[in-house]
Parts: sequence; structure tokens; C-alpha cells
Amino acid sequence: MSAKQHTLWFHLFDVILNIVIIVAIVATIRTFLISPFQVEGKSMMSTLEHEEYIVINKLAYHIGAPNRGDVVVFRPQSNPKKPYVKRVIGMPGDEVIIGGGFVSVRPSGLEDEIDLDERYLNDKNAGKTYQAPPSTGNTDEVRYRVPEGKYFLLGDNRQASLDSRSFRDGGGDSVPFVDKDSILGRVWVVALPLSKMHILESPYYGF
Repeated sequence: MSAKQHTLWFHLFDVILNIVIIVAIVATIRTFLISPFQVEGKSMMSTLEHEEYIVINKLAYHIGAPNRGDVVVFRPQSNPKKPYVKRVIGMPGDEVIIGGGFVSVRPSGLEDEIDLDERYLNDKNAGKTYQAPPSTGNTDEVRYRVPEGKYFLLGDNRQASLDSRSFRDGGGDSVPFVDKDSILGRVWVVALPLSKMHILESPYYGF
């Protein structure tokens, strides 16, 4: 092999090696750190709009756990091939109470029910959280006790959201809770369109 051919093969190997390294880095970032996601549907309006692009922080839940109020991307048991985006309302051990159009929570270890201050809901949905199906306007009270290792999630567009009130398994039985392992990450940034780019902060409910 001539010196020229040797140099050519060396450069080709160098290019291939760099491509492999770049692909490995990107794959690692998407798997463990951050990942893009496009919102489908209107269940999180007006917090997130249909076809907006968001960035998911995956690292947050590799080293910690979801917090109440986080907006998360997850795979529901009823349809694990299609990721959903909703808001964490009930934590493990909580009792979530839906009644009269509002949501209350009795956190694990406390006796009192605490009304959630959900100021992120728009005028169409504020005070209009109903039983499933959410568009019926049924204000009767329903309670959910969240098991350990699971979460209760709701969409911000309460009258048009398929969420923990409505999730069913393949046999049609209610499966209102989402496993921590099914949660892919926390919505960190609304990236596109550029005119709406911002960091999505989780609310503080005061407890």
C-alpha cells in the first residue's frame, strides 16, 4: 500500500470514528439527559399548544422523582406506544379528591384536604374539573388513593383531556395511576415556535 493510500484510509477511518462518537453522544443525551418531543392534541391548553415542540429533561427523574405540578411526558398503560403529556397532581400516598369542579389533595401523612391553587388553568377550565368523561359536567365527588410508586395525572384542558380520570386497560378496567418507570421526563423548555420559547416552571402549591 502506497503512502497516499495509507493516508486516505487513515482519514476515512478518522471520519467514521468521529461519526460513531457523535452518534453515541447524541444517543446518550437523548436517552439519559434531554430529548425533543412534539405536542399532539389540545389536552394541555393553554399551557402547551398543539404541535409545539418541547424539550424533556430526562435526567431529573434518573436522579430524583416527579414533583406535584410537574408537566411530564409518559407512556400510559392503556396505550404505551403513544407518549402523552400531562401534569402531576397526585403523589404516591396522596388522596386526590375531585368534586364541585375543583381538585383537592390530602397529602400522605396529613389529615386535612388542601384545595389546589391551579392558576395555570385558563378561564374555560378553572373550576371545571369533572368526573370522567370530563365533558359531562358531573360535579359529584370522586376520590383516588394513589399507591406507592405511582402518580395521578391530569391535563390542563380539563374538559377535553384523556388522563387519570379516564385511563383504561385492554379489558376496559380503570387504571388511573401511572408508574414512575413509565414517566419519560419533565417538560423543561417550550422550544418552538420561537415566539413562544420559554422555560416551563412547575407551580408551588404551598405544601
